[in-house]
Amino acid sequence: MTKKQKKVLYRIIAAAILMLVLPFIPAEGWLKFALYLVPYLIIGHDILRKAALGIFHREIFDENFLMAVATVGAMLLGLYSEANGMEGEFAEGVAVMLFYQIGELFQAVAVGKSRRNISALMDIRPDYANIEDADGNLEQVDPDEVAVGSIIVVQPGEKIPIDGIVTEGSSTLNTSALTGESLPREVGTGGEVISGCVNLSGLLRIRTTREFGESTVSKILDLVENSSMKKARTENFITKFARYYTPAVCCSALALAIIPSAVNLIAGNPAGWSTWIIRALTFLVISCPCALVISIPLSFFGGIGGASSCGILVKGSNYLEALARTKYVVFDKTGTLTKGVFEVTEVHAAPEFEKIAHGGLLELPKPEKAGTEETADVKGALLGLAACAESYSNHPISKSLKEAYGQEIDKAKVSDIEEIGGQGVTALVNGHTVAAGNFRLMNRLGITPEKDTGVGTVIHIAVDGIYAGYILISDVVKEQSAEAIAALKAAGIKKTVMLTGDNRKTAAHAAALLGVDEYKSELLPADKVDAVEALLAQKGKKENLAFVGDGINDAPVLSRADIGVAMGALGSDAAIEAADIVLMDDNPMKLALAMRISRKCLRIVYENIVFALAVKAICLVLGAFGIANMWIAIFADVGVMVLAVLNAIRCLRVSDETGRRV
Repeated sequence: MTKKQKKVLYRIIAAAILMLVLPFIPAEGWLKFALYLVPYLIIGHDILRKAALGIFHREIFDENFLMAVATVGAMLLGLYSEANGMEGEFAEGVAVMLFYQIGELFQAVAVGKSRRNISALMDIRPDYANIEDADGNLEQVDPDEVAVGSIIVVQPGEKIPIDGIVTEGSSTLNTSALTGESLPREVGTGGEVISGCVNLSGLLRIRTTREFGESTVSKILDLVENSSMKKARTENFITKFARYYTPAVCCSALALAIIPSAVNLIAGNPAGWSTWIIRALTFLVISCPCALVISIPLSFFGGIGGASSCGILVKGSNYLEALARTKYVVFDKTGTLTKGVFEVTEVHAAPEFEKIAHGGLLELPKPEKAGTEETADVKGALLGLAACAESYSNHPISKSLKEAYGQEIDKAKVSDIEEIGGQGVTALVNGHTVAAGNFRLMNRLGITPEKDTGVGTVIHIAVDGIYAGYILISDVVKEQSAEAIAALKAAGIKKTVMLTGDNRKTAAHAAALLGVDEYKSELLPADKVDAVEALLAQKGKKENLAFVGDGINDAPVLSRADIGVAMGALGSDAAIEAADIVLMDDNPMKLALAMRISRKCLRIVYENIVFALAVKAICLVLGAFGIANMWIAIFADVGVMVLAVLNAIRCLRVSDETGRRV
């Protein structure tokens, strides 16, 4: 508990003890009123102050006003009864305020529990970064002060403060705060590391690649901190409902207090003011919308907190609600359903390339595999050309070409690089024009490529306008992808679709392995948008479409879909910024888990709405007819609120498909 919550608890205990003791103290009239006024003010002074401030600021109709009017009225009615020789029930007025504060404390503790779940994620915020001076001493500085390209030192047990590349050392990283996964990750020299991970073993020297404000940890914290700003439709409905509901019940209570008594007077009967005022006050207590106003946001907040503990970042409760209504899921292939780790599996040199390769264009590499030196040299030269053309790109395909080439590239020999979106790249390599890309790039250059064989991504190469051959690169399907597709179908997804810029043969092979319902291949970024547009036109009005992607070219589609889901660990910044939900560990199975969380959350929200409104409607009718007394009113208000909050806390508990808590 916080200090504030502890103070409220002490007040509750003090007021409760006084309420238990006061019935045994012989007192009447003003003395009895004064004695009961002590626990009343102990427990309710802040509610009275908030109600007064609300009236002063012309924001009258809220739960504080309802509680103040009902309890002050009950205390004054008790005093009126004492003055007329009747037993004054001051205890009811104190009890209403006491149980209301108990409910408020319970709600505050529940919210605190949800916040602590998110705080585990917030704990990734680093307090400092270590900079090594000329004497080898470490100086702790604010992460905001570290410039890009600086060398920072992360010792065992410390958090990595800024994204970067390891320049020295090897270690094991705990990524659970980011991904929700308990398995540590090995990292060594040359490996990329992201902020927020905890260094478990060896000392690391890291060259920073971003400023702290642009690092992974800062972006994650910003996403979580701003998630409450985007409310779900259900939350907005409850807010609007309470705005009109509260004045309506206040007017109804006033009418209940005045009209029956006025009718009795006109009919010549006793007015019965006290009877109808008590019923009106009971009506006010019953009508307090705390259960809805508190439990609904708490349910969504708990859902977001539960998801964040699993490495699923939801940018707002509106997206959590929309995910529950998703019936169509569209996937990008590379890096989403596949690992995005490409390997060169075949190098095929065209006959025309042999004389070019031996003409001094590149130094021919020594053959590393068995075979004739001439054949190996030609293939090595073709691979070298592609690696040089792609030398400035960080695309997974480019990295695989450079890794397969295995030699240091003299970038001074590479110039005039032009990257053509969705097609490939052209560059001047040692004075010769080299084009590396798909068949569209070849067609654009007026070159007819050879027909490729095998399954994989084909990189066609042309040199000085002459077709030189192709390189076959294969990607590996993620182990969880097929299981994720099956889990989504089991969850009621109507259609799963895979979109890719790869050739038809590669796409068909991946689609068969994954079990997707439909696939589209050889797509440019604009084609992906068109494909999603067509699917959006097919779906029902109350059905949502989610797109899952990771690349920078997926950002337009992520923005266009009803729900954009980005792979966060390896995904591009543009994709993460455009997405509504981020899967921090790139595991597609987390999408099915996110859907279970969202549907559970929405189910709990509707349970609370139906339960609260049903109980209140019954008790309001009973209260209007004098059947429900103030104690039933307390249950209808505080009891319902506590039960609704207890139900909402269930959103924090996240289980996998086997029922095991995660």
